[in-house]
Amino acid sequence: MTQPLAGSIPQSVSIPVIPLREFLPWALFGGLLMLLLIYFVGAEQGATSLIHGRIVHEFVHDGRHLLGFPCH
Repeated sequence: MTQPLAGSIPQSVSIPVIPLREFLPWALFGGLLMLLLIYFVGAEQGATSLIHGRIVHEFVHDGRHLLGFPCH
């Protein structure tokens, strides 16, 4: 740990402010990605399947069980 220099003035730390106009599109994009991920992990099988076959089901199989979604 270094000691402050004698006679130095401590600097105040300011928290950057992010305007809502810049944050909102990224929050919306992240929310849509999360909804898409939850769909593929939780519901992409059987009658609600958008993609034919079992490739997506097998790809997210362990994640499905980790998050508590039954699939057997």
